[in-house]
Amino acid sequence: MASSRGALLAVTAAAAASVALAGCGGSGTEHGNGPETSRAASSPSRTPSPTPSPTRSYPLSEAPRTIPAVREHTAAHGPGWKPGEDSGVVLAKGSGKLADEGRLLAGELKIHYRGEAAARAGDVELALTPKASGGPESYTLRTADGRVRISGPGEAGVFYGTRTLKQSVRADGSMPEGEVRDRPDKPQRGLNLDIARKHYTASWIEDRMREMADLKLNQLGLHFSDDQAFRIESDTHPEVVSPDHLTKKQVREIVALAGRLHIQVVPEIDSPGHLGAVLRAHPDLQLHNVSGVASTGSLDISKPGAAKLIDELLGEYAELFGGAYWHLGGDEYRALMASNPAASYPQLQRAAVAKYGSGAGIADLATGWLNDRAKVVRKHGKQPKAWNDGQFRDSEVRADKDIEVEYWTGKEYGARSPEEYLSEGRKVLNLNDEFMYYVLGQPNAFVYPTGKRIYEQWTPLVLRGTTPVPARYSDQILGGRFAVWGDFPNAQTADQVAAGIRMPLRATAQKLWVPGKPKLSYARFQALAKEIDAG
Repeated sequence: MASSRGALLAVTAAAAASVALAGCGGSGTEHGNGPETSRAASSPSRTPSPTPSPTRSYPLSEAPRTIPAVREHTAAHGPGWKPGEDSGVVLAKGSGKLADEGRLLAGELKIHYRGEAAARAGDVELALTPKASGGPESYTLRTADGRVRISGPGEAGVFYGTRTLKQSVRADGSMPEGEVRDRPDKPQRGLNLDIARKHYTASWIEDRMREMADLKLNQLGLHFSDDQAFRIESDTHPEVVSPDHLTKKQVREIVALAGRLHIQVVPEIDSPGHLGAVLRAHPDLQLHNVSGVASTGSLDISKPGAAKLIDELLGEYAELFGGAYWHLGGDEYRALMASNPAASYPQLQRAAVAKYGSGAGIADLATGWLNDRAKVVRKHGKQPKAWNDGQFRDSEVRADKDIEVEYWTGKEYGARSPEEYLSEGRKVLNLNDEFMYYVLGQPNAFVYPTGKRIYEQWTPLVLRGTTPVPARYSDQILGGRFAVWGDFPNAQTADQVAAGIRMPLRATAQKLWVPGKPKLSYARFQALAKEIDAG
């Protein structure tokens, strides 16, 4: 009878729908078509019209869970993307420069790499789109139709899109449906590492770079010369090199990896202070006061041989490192920390007057030294940087305007507030020692910084202490670096340092990528970090 046949068809449709629902899996992001199936099954006497195969309906997607968080996500209905047996990474036509990024991502997701090829269902496509807006570190990540497309105007941006995909898969097993449009708030974001006072192996440094890259950090400062040691092999002055050091081959490998991870290495030979290791091999250039007492780590910049020695080292390592930046140091020159610099170091005072006139002082001589070293590194194509306490308020000779100020303290000789540098139009990088200094052994009232404090209290505007500078200066603040210093190198092992900086580094990355108060509580942020690391 018709009614019996209708009941049979309805039951068959319901059974098929149940099978389809079972195939949906239990991701928690899908809603099956249960209500429609129930209605069909509850009307056995109605002869059904032809029905399409049962379909899934999906709730509106949520933004991927990543560190740092993405800036913009347009939600959509759909299953998202997850790596499958047939999934691969492909490059769009004309995007062959992304081969390194593609191979890395394929290895991380354990899927195929097929190079320049048409994208298929289940694939991830990487594409360079030079005419797209947003800057070289921006990217768009679109998830639809069972595939992912990551595009951007520069290689760095596409790489950061792959980091978003990797983190989302690690946190949740998939990439949500929809579109991410992302870009950093600040152009310089990174880690500063003192390898002079504590020796770290090349492999440890490389592990930190991989960690940085996943966090979209793009700058690694390497402070490799100080009073305690000089840590990189030298051809021009092998006599200054400490027994435990990196070879040039290791440095080249570090720099090559940094390039693949879109990280700029910023080398630093601090001068005219913090040169104890160099001066042990060149005691004739050691600074002495009027009583003949040696000034720890300080170079006598009144001597002609001083500039020759440092410039030879600068030239050698500028070529070794390549890259866009060079850090000149300039901080804590002992001569300027004396109560009466001119009386304590008359030879420096005489040299200042001889070079800059009768009204000049040692601060002028030190500023001239900084400017002269800046000229040296500019010849090698470098953007010079220097610590804020190497640039003085009262000197007649002014630090060159293009030297980027790396602001770390407001307690120095002739202390200057951040606003003084900013009001002069200078560009400033934030290394606020109140939040961003991880000093081994915690000397001089330093306390190991926590990710929680950075996440909840610090922003790039907080350059000194805990008070932000006015927001009108935001565009002059280039970003920031979290800094590890080895004052007491045996206070922690390298593994303990890596563990200690884990959450501070993640909090720093969040605050430099996304402006404003984070949406997650710190407890949820910490839990997310744990999920991503375990994924």
